[in-house]
Amino acid sequence: MTTTHDVWVFAFDGVRLLDVSAPLEVFSTAGSGYGVRVCTPDGRGVRTSCGLRIGADRAAGEVPGADTLIVPGAVDVERCVAVAPEVAELAARSGRVASVCTGAFALAAAGLLDGRRAATHWEHAEALARRYPAVEVSADAIHVRDGEVWSSAGVTAGIDLCLALVEEDRGPEAARAVARDLVVFLQRPGGQSQFSAASRTPPTRHPVVRPLLDAVAADPAADHGAPALARRAGMSARHLARLFREQVGATPAEYVERVRVEAARMLLEGGASVTGAAARSGLGSDESLRRAFARHVGVTPSAYAARFRTTASSWVSRTPRLARTPLTRTPRRP
Repeated sequence: MTTTHDVWVFAFDGVRLLDVSAPLEVFSTAGSGYGVRVCTPDGRGVRTSCGLRIGADRAAGEVPGADTLIVPGAVDVERCVAVAPEVAELAARSGRVASVCTGAFALAAAGLLDGRRAATHWEHAEALARRYPAVEVSADAIHVRDGEVWSSAGVTAGIDLCLALVEEDRGPEAARAVARDLVVFLQRPGGQSQFSAASRTPPTRHPVVRPLLDAVAADPAADHGAPALARRAGMSARHLARLFREQVGATPAEYVERVRVEAARMLLEGGASVTGAAARSGLGSDESLRRAFARHVGVTPSAYAARFRTTASSWVSRTPRLARTPLTRTPRRP
């Protein structure tokens, strides 16, 4: 790269700090070939969602052009939608455009995602698809590229996205060097499903289905086969399956497996072994747990445990007991 590649990050009031700082950090770490700056709607500093104020290099309307435009997100997606006009104008002067987290709402409101695939934070994927039906939302993707428009999942996925942009510009070795410096995955395994918490109890108040859902959630390891559920409901298994489809959007077996996977995740996070999590969640064997994780989480149970086991359980299991050493205090002067 012989000329400077201009990267502009568009910040606005309520923006998530890490959505802004992660791209700045990645491109700055990548070296002097990148010129990395921040613009805001009016050229003045903005207050992030955590309260920290950040400055601006220029007003959005004064940016002559960007090789790469990064649009971060906000906790309140309406703040993203509100800046869509500025985003549309900036995008018209940019080579490629990328959103981080709910920044996809700004791109969608600006019409930049019509007919394209896109990613956003897993909590907002359904809302994005519902609000902008012309957008094909990839709910489990860490980041997505469709032409010169890129989008990523929530918060730290902005690092993954920017590493992919660096890799496109300079190749895998340059991106790998940045990843090493930041101590992150160059390409993290699995999708967003490993970070999202599956809903245990879908919002239905059906007098037959609701008690069954509660019973499954209360004791995932119990007998929740189709015949047992049908007996509890006092109806045929076929009729119950139709009710589940209408109320839950899944068959009884699919719903039970989802709850058991979520139970296994919690057990693994708490320090349980793969075998223990399989037994106590109702999935039975290690192999059954592995197959279920492949379907729902996208990583193996052992990999999930290594990543998400609580700090306390990990520290206790790996750190030898140390002898207590009395604290040495400096006596106070009378």
